[in-house]
Amino acid sequence: MLHHIEIYVSNLGISHSFWTSLLAEVGYEESGRWDDGFTLAHGHDAYLTFVQVGEKHASRDYHRCGVGLNHLAFRVKGRETVDRLRRFCQENGISCLYDDPYPFANGGSDYYALFIEDPDRIKVEFVAASAG
Repeated sequence: MLHHIEIYVSNLGISHSFWTSLLAEVGYEESGRWDDGFTLAHGHDAYLTFVQVGEKHASRDYHRCGVGLNHLAFRVKGRETVDRLRRFCQENGISCLYDDPYPFANGGSDYYALFIEDPDRIKVEFVAASAG
């Protein structure tokens, strides 16, 4: 079982605003905060921790096609939730990816998902738990 994921971010304030508001839409709450980071949790499931990158490593740009994390994917209750998240993102200026094939960017009508980017351009996916 996955316990937690820790992600270094380039600007803690911007990432805090982004991630706390976005993930609140699917039931995550801030469960910890300190000078250089914060944690978001959903019940007793695996949690996410975001930490300000140290100055020594800040010049290293992230790219999801390089070695390392490609994207985070969250399973949500259904297609209505995916659509609601898309509206939230559009209303809040969050970059949505693959708008032309939305919501079937992975091909096929059974995989209903929204793809977005976080402030550091990490791809985030929200996929409906069922086809209905």
